[in-house]
Amino acid sequence: MEFTLNEEQQMLQKTVRDFATKEILPLIKRHEPRHEFPHALIPQMAEMGLLGVCIPVRYGGAGFDYISLGIVSEALEWADSSVRETLAVHVGLNSMALFQWGTEKQKQKYLVPQSQGEKLACFGLTEPDTGSDVAGLKSKAKREGDVYFLSGEKTWITLADVADHFLIFAKTDLSAGNKGISAFIVERDFSGVQTGTLEGKLGVWASNTGWIRLDNTEVPLENRLGEEGEGFKIAMSCLDNARYSVAAGAMGIVRYCLDASVAYATERTTFGKPIGQHQLVQQLIAKMAQSLMVGRLLTAKIGWLKNQGIRNTLETSMAKWYNTEAAFSAASDAIQIHGAYGYSTEYGLERHLRNSKGAVIYEGTSQIHQVTQAQYALGYRIDKPLRCELPAYDAEYWQEEVSLAFPTFLC
Repeated sequence: MEFTLNEEQQMLQKTVRDFATKEILPLIKRHEPRHEFPHALIPQMAEMGLLGVCIPVRYGGAGFDYISLGIVSEALEWADSSVRETLAVHVGLNSMALFQWGTEKQKQKYLVPQSQGEKLACFGLTEPDTGSDVAGLKSKAKREGDVYFLSGEKTWITLADVADHFLIFAKTDLSAGNKGISAFIVERDFSGVQTGTLEGKLGVWASNTGWIRLDNTEVPLENRLGEEGEGFKIAMSCLDNARYSVAAGAMGIVRYCLDASVAYATERTTFGKPIGQHQLVQQLIAKMAQSLMVGRLLTAKIGWLKNQGIRNTLETSMAKWYNTEAAFSAASDAIQIHGAYGYSTEYGLERHLRNSKGAVIYEGTSQIHQVTQAQYALGYRIDKPLRCELPAYDAEYWQEEVSLAFPTFLC
């Protein structure tokens, strides 16, 4: 495993950090208090290739590896969680699923415009009465010939009211538990599709969070992703990708809080000396530095595993659990170091605290991941191979512009 970023990755890191500093942060400071989605950022992110960062060039992507998805996630969330959420949902929960599980026709029709940023995509799994218990979802899909009719409601869906394409999970067999779930690509203009925005959130004010309602929505058979009954496997593979982005992004919050705290502790004086010389302040800063180092190592391993084509459900769960808790702790400690100034909006720390709380809930709560890790350690849980694994990164293939059929060994 190589711990040094290559030249291409270093250039990407610098480019996105500059973009976050010069473009995202000023825009977020205007949009976040008004609870407005920053639409102006989408064309800029598309032009930079971020909306298809780890998708092959032949499918409209930028052709970077999976480690680069983590690099971009950290850089974006340093500025604001809402922007990183857009990346995690659009790329991790949707586009990477199409790349992994989709037919060539689905890739050309949906993945290419998504990777180029011409269309935004989201992920519809959570329901009003169903969160972590995926098998309990109530959305239904009834097949009649070459058409499925979908009915149900999804909630807490990032990009629900702005996305063009939805990856929807519904039960095709009500008696089969998680083996009765199937996945479908749904377009906004399909009949019976309604969306709305949820108000009153604690954080991620600049992100669009909403609901999707399907009323006997007609979906062509060719829009089913994977085989009938494979929806649960597809959803779990999607969550592995998104949780990686969440974990890496959390390190952006830790880095912001650490940098801000070091700068403030150097300048602010009490009792005749900089507060950075007080041991209790040093303790808080040391904990942030520790979290940043450990969290980055966890996400670096996931990126490496993905590049090798190795399943990483255990590692992604651990990183998501540890890193999001570390981000919440870092934001709280940074506010404590800044005192009343941290409690104000001047330094952006209260925004990171509000935002970071969401991350310990979505993509599996910390408690769910604790149970998951215990099951792995006790041997109660062992991951089985999927029919379609996320392919190992191959620079020649990823950066090849010629449009060829997808390798048959994947699906």
